Amino acid sequence: MLMLMLLMMFAVHCTWVTSNAYSSPSVVLASYNHDGSRNILDDFREAYYWLRQNTDEHARVMSWWDYGYQIAGMANRTTLVDNNTWNNSHIALVGKAMSSNESAAYEIMRSLDVDYVLIIFGGVIGYSGDDINKFLWMVRIAEGEHPKDIRESDYFTPQGEFRVDKAGSPTLLNCLMYKMSYYRFGEMQLDFRTPPGFDRTRNVEIGNKDIKFQHLEEAFTSEHWLVRIYKVKHLDNREPLDHKPRSVTPKQKYTSKKTAKRKRGHIKNKLLLRKGKKLQKK
Repeated sequence: MLMLMLLMMFAVHCTWVTSNAYSSPSVVLASYNHDGSRNILDDFREAYYWLRQNTDEHARVMSWWDYGYQIAGMANRTTLVDNNTWNNSHIALVGKAMSSNESAAYEIMRSLDVDYVLIIFGGVIGYSGDDINKFLWMVRIAEGEHPKDIRESDYFTPQGEFRVDKAGSPTLLNCLMYKMSYYRFGEMQLDFRTPPGFDRTRNVEIGNKDIKFQHLEEAFTSEHWLVRIYKVKHLDNREPLDHKPRSVTPKQKYTSKKTAKRKRGHIKNKLLLRKGKKLQKK
């Protein structure tokens, strides 16, 4: 009877832990400060409300599949991938866009008619479930479908480490996910003990602080920087490219395609005709 009661209590305890840790329907997060005070983070609801109020009703949002149902349900906007992960090739294409540099990612986003890109970034508040910590799964899924374009080894250091500081891989420091996560973050100093651009989640100073965009622009960042939304520029809204004025060369005079030999033969025939005419007159 004692063993039976222990097993029943264990089942009840596991159910309670699972319901609180994994199945909570709330998008409002709570954290505790060093003094024990409670801090409420309402960034998810804030970002979805902004999407609903400030974007076209037909706008298409690209994000990782974890947030698909929330964007569709709370922001009422179309997403490319969601929690119904049956289409692996489509998820891999989104992962490829996140893992590529900005120019290559822009071509993918244009082909998918993407208007906005939404990412989760926890470097300011120390939120460990952000997209940088999930990034290697995006790379692995993308490599499974596009092995010629994406290789997981390119995102590690020669020592096999995944780092976001100066020692990080150049491929990682210039990919779209990294740039969207750390845009303007290099100018932020969280407290006097840490340098500007210090990531609280990874506990390092980021390696690429000079981040600029050519094809995207920041549209919204939530209060605690937990949710960041970028707008994809259309072709007519992008910065004009530098180009030299086109110079038109004057038209050349018509030149005969006859060879020198043929020209000589033509002149000789003309002389013979003239001689024949003179003989006829005589």
